[in-house]
Amino acid sequence: MDISLIIAFLILGAATGFAAGLLGIGGGLLLVPFIALLLAAKEVPKELVVHMAIATSLATIMFTSISSVRAHHKRGAVSWNIVKLLAPGIVIGSWIGPWIGKQMSASGLALFFAVFVAFSATQMLIDKKPAASRELPKAPGMLGAGGIIGVLSGLVGGGGALISVPFMTWSNVKIHNAVATSAALGFPIALAGTLSNIYYGMGEPGLPAGSLGFIYLPALLVVALASVVTAPLGARTAHSLPVKALKRIFAILLYALAAYMLYKVVR
Repeated sequence: MDISLIIAFLILGAATGFAAGLLGIGGGLLLVPFIALLLAAKEVPKELVVHMAIATSLATIMFTSISSVRAHHKRGAVSWNIVKLLAPGIVIGSWIGPWIGKQMSASGLALFFAVFVAFSATQMLIDKKPAASRELPKAPGMLGAGGIIGVLSGLVGGGGALISVPFMTWSNVKIHNAVATSAALGFPIALAGTLSNIYYGMGEPGLPAGSLGFIYLPALLVVALASVVTAPLGARTAHSLPVKALKRIFAILLYALAAYMLYKVVR
């Protein structure tokens, strides 16, 4: 990689690391559009750009998740009992998601990303209050919920917060606890999804030098280094913001990402 590309990935990593700690999103959804842009500039084949961007962004979450969850855990915000119930389904779903993504075209995958993200942002902005009696489902329901979170995370390259945060808040988990718990869930999502993207991407024709399956290792290393440094800062900031402001930041960010990916599809 030339120096300009390294600097671009460093800036991107710092920004997404902060977002990972602030919003519990693992930073992956921020990364997808920008890594796609940088890979396209590197003249990676068009049909591989979105798949590689999603795979690489998912891999970075292994690092940002560890960094941000440590900061949240120190404040006692992570609900580890919820993590234990969701994690098995998440691991299964996160392996299946990249396989489904491989069957889709680049434009189809980008369109799915945009629609899914926009829907999630709308749900967050509407902020419909759950019934006071609503609570998390029992173990079988949590296994199924984890599977859905994992599949969709593997498809869009995120840490699962687009589903897990609304799912938990809808079940009367406080937003700060939901964000912190989502950060903890990012690691099993990223680990299973990364291994899946390596497996299903091996031998794919047209992959650039430095690729491991669908993962572009130079981008992964630079982004992970920067994001691990800034994730704890985002986590500390999250605990100083009011709930409504946190949800509004989350939603606006998601709309911007959705608009960019729709632009990529129609241009």
